[in-house]
Amino acid sequence: MAKSAINRRSAYHTQQLALFERNSTDEPALDLLQPLFRIRQNGYYGFINARGDVVIEPQFLAAEDFYNGFSRVLLNDHWVLMDKLGRLLLRRLFSYVGFFSEGLAPVKLVRRWGYLDTSGQLRIEPKFEEAASFQEGLAPARLGGRWGYLKTDGTWGIPPQFLAAGAFGNGLAPVQLDTDWAYIDAEGQVVMVLPFDECYPFQRDVAPIRKDRQWGLVHRFSDVLVEPQFDIPEQEPFGEFVEGLAPALLDGQYGYINEMGQLVIPPRYDLAGDFSEGLAPVQLKQSFGFTDKNGDIAVDFHFTNAGIFSEGLAPVKVDAQWGFIHTAGDMVIPPCYDAVLPFRDTLAWTEKKGQWAYIDRNGQTVWSE
Repeated sequence: MAKSAINRRSAYHTQQLALFERNSTDEPALDLLQPLFRIRQNGYYGFINARGDVVIEPQFLAAEDFYNGFSRVLLNDHWVLMDKLGRLLLRRLFSYVGFFSEGLAPVKLVRRWGYLDTSGQLRIEPKFEEAASFQEGLAPARLGGRWGYLKTDGTWGIPPQFLAAGAFGNGLAPVQLDTDWAYIDAEGQVVMVLPFDECYPFQRDVAPIRKDRQWGLVHRFSDVLVEPQFDIPEQEPFGEFVEGLAPALLDGQYGYINEMGQLVIPPRYDLAGDFSEGLAPVQLKQSFGFTDKNGDIAVDFHFTNAGIFSEGLAPVKVDAQWGFIHTAGDMVIPPCYDAVLPFRDTLAWTEKKGQWAYIDRNGQTVWSE
């Protein structure tokens, strides 16, 4: 049995080494920067490249997509980080492993949090009660019941003193003082104190603020830009700007505001998605179409559901099946799938009768379960 296992592993490594060899185009067959796509085979998960070649054999009971060069895979009931060569960061098993940001990932060992670097070494020892990801060189962490901000060397950039703390964005971070919410700079100095129930991280020059079940905007140079007045949807994100616009719910209807807080598309839709490639999916009564940034209908309301445009194509649902249209609204991949995801790096994930497949922009199958 031991010899059989060794032979299987040897065969696998031989296959992996073959991926480094040059192909007919005299280019390396394995590019460490290439996108990888999660696949499922016989109940196990692995990864292919955009050509459909299996790069990491299906061998894990669960796996997540790659982010910042690493995936998380399930091993012995623990989530473990894995790089694009299939190498696992296994020096220790943690009860929780986050994704890498700025070269460090938050990890939980028993009840304490620390940070792992991309070589699998514990860069910051687990000693914190909670910890979040690094942004702009600082990460929120809690010790002694109070939040502060860590530097990447594990020392405090801003000592623990806050009841709550959010991520830095454009040089500012939201924190909860003893009675109010405020924004601080990278030195820990309070820049503005605001009378709201919660403040959120900045996206460029604006950040959402919440009062009860309504939200508004604050500007980093002019304090309150829009008083809380937009309704917060149930179990949906709010105040997230994409391509300069964010969906806004007012009196049961959706419109869009810009980063100056102006309602540039009046509330008239029953549902509204994010903008992507200049268009956004919107619902009117029981049908979906697409609006442009001027509020004009770019693709008429012909669909029972719709997703965002990506790489020039958007998933749309006709009756019970999904296909893809291009920006003019023409169907380029007929609706024949039970579920799909938007295109990413030239491929789209699909599911039909419980089976996974990846298709290219022509609708040709690159890999199937």
